[in-house]
Amino acid sequence: MAAKTLPRGMGSFFKECEHSPSRWAKCPHPYKVRYRDASGRQAEESGFATEDEAINRLTTLYKARKAAPRQNAKAERIAKYGPMQLREYTAEWKDGQRHLAPASLSHLDSLLQHHIFPALGSRRMSSFDHKVVDGFIRTMERNGVGLAAQSNAYDKLKAILLDAHRLGLFDDNPLSGVKPPQYDPKRAVIPSPEQLQAVRVTGDDTLTLLVDLMSGCGLRNGEAAAVNLRNLVAEDVYRVTEQVNQTTKTYDRLKHRKAGEYRDVPLPARTRNTIEWYADTYGNVDGYLLRHPRDPTRPFQPYLLQNQWQRLKRRGDLDIPDGMVIYSMRHFFASNCLRHNIPITDVAEWMGHNSIEITFKIYRHLMPGSIGSAAKLLDLGLTA
Repeated sequence: MAAKTLPRGMGSFFKECEHSPSRWAKCPHPYKVRYRDASGRQAEESGFATEDEAINRLTTLYKARKAAPRQNAKAERIAKYGPMQLREYTAEWKDGQRHLAPASLSHLDSLLQHHIFPALGSRRMSSFDHKVVDGFIRTMERNGVGLAAQSNAYDKLKAILLDAHRLGLFDDNPLSGVKPPQYDPKRAVIPSPEQLQAVRVTGDDTLTLLVDLMSGCGLRNGEAAAVNLRNLVAEDVYRVTEQVNQTTKTYDRLKHRKAGEYRDVPLPARTRNTIEWYADTYGNVDGYLLRHPRDPTRPFQPYLLQNQWQRLKRRGDLDIPDGMVIYSMRHFFASNCLRHNIPITDVAEWMGHNSIEITFKIYRHLMPGSIGSAAKLLDLGLTA
């Protein structure tokens, strides 16, 4: 009895008659198929009128056999994680978040303990769907949670549920159709050049140095506190390599960056002169210009800058408008860039934003031009 074998272990088909394979197409006898079942045992089926029907049956059996291990693995994951409470699942998920810096982990814990777990901590993972997620957002709204906290809490819950979705716990994405909290940062209060100059001359020399770094290079408070002479990599470039972490009080990697990563930012001559003047006046420790005033072995802490700012405000030494904070010096950098037509993509990179959307939301109103002026500029190109 002759048989035709298909590739990749799909099985074979044949006829139990006296005709040779070359005559099977005209032979009235039915085809039979032979294959290995899921347990590895040989099995046969008969009753196929044509060769195509026999091949299609073998193909279907082969695909089902190949899919069985994946389906079994998915069923095992559902059986293991489906009954878990969100609090238990999150503990395992959190162990995999090795990329998070200590400050980010602290922020995550705060969101879990104050917003996510009180509302959803005991809920079984298998019970999540878009209605549950939408109900969570409405609960935060009823409780008067600020939009920024709502947005952050939603983003963390989203990351957890998407991880579960990738494991196959949900047939449908539980976030599909959910409208996230719409957090829109308030318009930044930006000091005028006159107000910036007043801050520079009113505080002590340390405040002057930090204000120049934030307004001239766009550094964050913690990044300015870690200023180092070794980061003057060119006459007009400062390399931002680390920050003073406000949670751990130690030097740490940059926000949104892995250890060892950096970003290069413009270094205006005025800011470079301030850095060099400060180094000449006060010296440095391993290149660091700022150290803790009561313990030179420790980094300078950003809260010391905030303390001085508050003292100046209380004494009335500064004419500071409502909403202006130390961070406003960094806003000045963005404003200065955009008002001089520097592309917002460059500004986002220099400021260390992990998404240009953040830069756009905060500083869109500072960008020069309008639809009308754009139309005129485009027309110049079309008619040249």
